[in-house]
Amino acid sequence: MDQKSRRKQLVAEYKQTRPEAGVYRIVNSQNGKMLLASSPNLPSVHSKMEFARSTNGATIFGYKMAPDVRQFGIEAFSLEILEVLETRPEMTQTEILADLATLEGLWREKLDPSLLY
Repeated sequence: MDQKSRRKQLVAEYKQTRPEAGVYRIVNSQNGKMLLASSPNLPSVHSKMEFARSTNGATIFGYKMAPDVRQFGIEAFSLEILEVLETRPEMTQTEILADLATLEGLWREKLDPSLLY
């Protein structure tokens, strides 16, 4: 297999591989409040959290959390993956986002709304 064919094969495999999608929460260990959200790309959420830790970023996950991040520090927050969505190769991005919205809604029903950012 020549280099050009190998490259095409790798690109095709990459396009078929989807990142893990799911529902997550970021929990403030100091007051119990949490940000509940979903993402079609959970590894990117993990990367955002690591970036926030490295820069002490207060607004990386939105302005609702920023005052608590400034008060308690980014180290008071932890990322928890609540549920991973099983995706199939034939699913469209729209279908994945719709399924994520449904899963997130189910998790919202389980959690105390007074603790959500």
